[in-house]
Amino acid sequence: MSAQKIVAIILLAIGILTLAYGGFSYTKRTHRVDIDSLHLAVDERRHVNVPVWIGIGAILIGGLLLVRKN
Repeated sequence: MSAQKIVAIILLAIGILTLAYGGFSYTKRTHRVDIDSLHLAVDERRHVNVPVWIGIGAILIGGLLLVRKN
């Protein structure tokens, strides 16, 4: 399998996942306090929205790379 086909399949997968989920979430540790044996931490969950046009663009480019012949 050529590198072009691998990139095309990865772009297709990213585009489909972007359209299906609309973004991704991650957890960020914002505050941490250690006082003797007391340990406190604050974790914030954040969501990043990925625009629809990025998903559609990834699908189109991946499809073109997959169909295109060398």
